[in-house]
Amino acid sequence: MKKLNFAIIGFGKMGEIRFNTLTEMAGCKVQSIYELDADKKLPKGIKRAAKIEDIFNDKEIDAIVMSTSNDFLSELVVRGLSSGKHIFCEKPPGRDLEELQAMIKAESQHPSLKLMFGFNHRHHESTLHAKKLIDSGEYGRILWMRGRYGKSVDQNFFANWRSRKKRAGGGILLDQGIHMLDLFLMFCDDFDEVKAYVSNLYWNLDIEDNVFAILRNKNGQVASLHSTMTQWRHLFSLEIFLERGYITINGLKTSSNTYGDEAMTIAKNRTTPPAAIWTEEENISFPVDNSWKRELEIFVNSIRNNTEVPVGNTRDAYKLMRLVEKIYDEK
Repeated sequence: MKKLNFAIIGFGKMGEIRFNTLTEMAGCKVQSIYELDADKKLPKGIKRAAKIEDIFNDKEIDAIVMSTSNDFLSELVVRGLSSGKHIFCEKPPGRDLEELQAMIKAESQHPSLKLMFGFNHRHHESTLHAKKLIDSGEYGRILWMRGRYGKSVDQNFFANWRSRKKRAGGGILLDQGIHMLDLFLMFCDDFDEVKAYVSNLYWNLDIEDNVFAILRNKNGQVASLHSTMTQWRHLFSLEIFLERGYITINGLKTSSNTYGDEAMTIAKNRTTPPAAIWTEEENISFPVDNSWKRELEIFVNSIRNNTEVPVGNTRDAYKLMRLVEKIYDEK
């Protein structure tokens, strides 16, 4: 097994999650970390890079995890690829489509290198199980989907870089709702039409605190999204209704458990309308979150086997950011 040396740029919450995951993976080692905050303690035995350039110039480093604020992602991904490193980049894939296109151009100039974006919701147990059920054809085709993803923030949010459009690129949609959009694409591949309402009615910032969007594709499948940071309680809910049944996911397994238990309800056959027979539902709980490890394993295997990144690649990112841009254009 080829040993892979990693560096991490940005050691906030996501940098720590990626570090902990990589240290548990065979043949992977985090060799150095760059963190702008000099007071931030790094894990014992890990080299602190004095400058980002030290990571780019280090010939021993094979791959870099980019977990900085959104305003640095595109520039650093381009520089990282140009320095000969494989790149795993946290979401979003840039602040806008233009920044993503700069990364796509750099990727095309370095075809031997791998670029993957972090969308771990695709790798949760519930979403993978739903995908397997849908792909089996047992339930017929998807008719429509409804996704609600929300959280509450407090006054401390004003001090966070995510509260400023110049740095974040957008509000709750780019921060959280983008995960739900990515799941819509996972199940329905793409959407052509977008109708949306984007508002900042409560926090009155230059970023949105609510997005209501309706998406439709050429097959007539419709997806409804509500992305919000005025939920006042954390919520994750994805409902998928098919010709011969439905699949709902409520809650999302996280380390903080703020979204509750990750639970799926399945109705295998559509009961006689208009009533549903609840006793015919199947309920499944998913108590473990393996999404972080599963996602990085895909990236590492693509490097080791020199194969295309199968999910979270720039094609997926382009579809996603094109939808994001269409939603923002509806302001």
